[in-house]
Amino acid sequence: MTFNENARLNTSGTTRGGRGAAIGGGLGGFGIIGAIIYFMITGQVPDLGTAIQAPAHEQSGQSLEELCQTGADANENVECRMVAGKNSLDDYWSSQLPGEVGIRYTPPSLTLFSGSVQTACGTGSSQMGPFYCPGDQGIYIDVSFFEQLDRMGAENEALAQLYILAHEYGHHIQLLTGDLSKVDHGSSGETSSMVRSELQADCLAGAWVHNAAYTADEAGTTFMVPPTQAELEDALIAAQAVGDDKIMENAGMQANPDNFSHGSADKRMEWLTKGINGGTYGTCDTWSIDRP
Repeated sequence: MTFNENARLNTSGTTRGGRGAAIGGGLGGFGIIGAIIYFMITGQVPDLGTAIQAPAHEQSGQSLEELCQTGADANENVECRMVAGKNSLDDYWSSQLPGEVGIRYTPPSLTLFSGSVQTACGTGSSQMGPFYCPGDQGIYIDVSFFEQLDRMGAENEALAQLYILAHEYGHHIQLLTGDLSKVDHGSSGETSSMVRSELQADCLAGAWVHNAAYTADEAGTTFMVPPTQAELEDALIAAQAVGDDKIMENAGMQANPDNFSHGSADKRMEWLTKGINGGTYGTCDTWSIDRP
């Protein structure tokens, strides 16, 4: 998805943090892929006590404020793309959530980290992939994760990357609406609260995609041009690639729906598509139906 070159970026709320080797452990946050990154790097099903080193992302010597000033920067630099994505997501939800749901929107923080990072949910690591921590209302992304998308069967393209950011934003919206409190972290299976939460976050990401071309900077310049069909397919393929069945099959295991925690490839694509087509929070009710 292409950003308008003249759009002005605001880096407030986005920081860099975390260095050093990644570690295993029980992070109490909401991640899009859990330990998938471990398998993609090592080819082995992870042991939570095992430490790995994810590919290092070389950060620019410039500060984010110096590096990320316009949409042109977002088109060229992955860190700036995350900044611009945050700007667009904040603009969308700051209007949509009060208008549709009657709830005041407060933005999450965004931390671009490398290796490991301390959060209110525990120590986050690169092996966990991008995640949301309800305890500090923060989204944490090691952008080197995006380099693994092609190994997962997805394209490392802009809208695929932004879908991942928007999915984590979906968990923040769930926190604000109270939907996150419905989740039982010990649940699994196709109709479990864990799967319902993840599919709803996919749909909420799609709702933003539907409206992204209308979001604008403080001067009224729109952040993005409408996505092409090829770009939409990139996002859908990324959602498919992180389906539980795909992950299990890639790990050499038989897909067992009773163990699903994020949803099947088909369901992830289905709910992302619902959001893209519907464009509202109400489109994304995974809680009131028998089988989401």
